[in-house]
Amino acid sequence: MRTPHVVVVMGVAGTGKTTIGPLLAARLGVPYAEGDDFHPEANIAKMSAGTPLTDDDRWPWLDALGSWADGRAGLGGVVSSSALKRSYRDRLRYVAPGIVFVHLTGSRELIEQRMSQRRGHFMPTALLDSQFATLQPLGPDEDGVAVDVAGSPEEITERAVAALRALVPAAAGGTPRPPRPSAR
Repeated sequence: MRTPHVVVVMGVAGTGKTTIGPLLAARLGVPYAEGDDFHPEANIAKMSAGTPLTDDDRWPWLDALGSWADGRAGLGGVVSSSALKRSYRDRLRYVAPGIVFVHLTGSRELIEQRMSQRRGHFMPTALLDSQFATLQPLGPDEDGVAVDVAGSPEEITERAVAALRALVPAAAGGTPRPPRPSAR
């Protein structure tokens, strides 16, 4: 299944964006970009120290993600990004119109358990509460789907593929719908 759309895998820390993103990209037949790789060192240092990022910290990061997505327009791709606030998603859509979102969702308990088991990641579990406090789920006017993270990575990926097929006809071989006009 190949898609010309760029998919942003979003959600709070620990939902599995880095695990599901590459699996989803492989299923869609498109390249994957790890959103954390677009963070400047100053952002990583702040998060490593347990300090939440401010919006001013995030704008250049979101612009870099959007530029990657815009460069993949018509070719397809998958990129991970927390994209917790509507304003962050609006910023991404402004730079890369036509992107779609896969919002990975789950209980705080499950996500905290998964975060406590991972090694070598700069995001501490102490920031999970701030992530949930910041999270604004996708609105009904946003192109995207919510996918529960309970289950294996393969099960989650299959749910994401099925949800994208229902949302984006081109992902299933149909005619792509035009991108929603952005509020620039």
